[in-house]
Amino acid sequence: MSTFLLEIVTPDHLAYSGDVDGLTVRGIEGEIGILAGHIPFITPLQVAPISIKIGQDYTFISISGGFVEVRKDKVVVLAESAELEQEIDVERAMAAKERAERRIGAKKRNQADIDFDRAELSLKRAMNRIKVHSHIHK
Repeated sequence: MSTFLLEIVTPDHLAYSGDVDGLTVRGIEGEIGILAGHIPFITPLQVAPISIKIGQDYTFISISGGFVEVRKDKVVVLAESAELEQEIDVERAMAAKERAERRIGAKKRNQADIDFDRAELSLKRAMNRIKVHSHIHK
């Protein structure tokens, strides 16, 4: 199987760079599997894990939206944020999830002037981090 260069870049750092056998991302239309030689394209990404395959092993990275650009010689993910599974503070993610759920609940009961979209995005980000973290603690 051929490999290709994958780079995951955020506004403040290079989160990942290395040769990989494949990866799976979640675009706005759904899951996309990418292997060496894939046709070039660019698409927006959802708040979702990225699965990276290297040999028989998988690494998971939590990203908070962005874009994937598949080029002839490499794949670049431009993400708002990216956290490798071992970098995730699961207690912090659980606390963020609980806060977002309380905000959403208060909004649904009309008990607070809450930005529902912002609370929903916070909940998605927290759930994404928890999901990625759970892959290394199975």
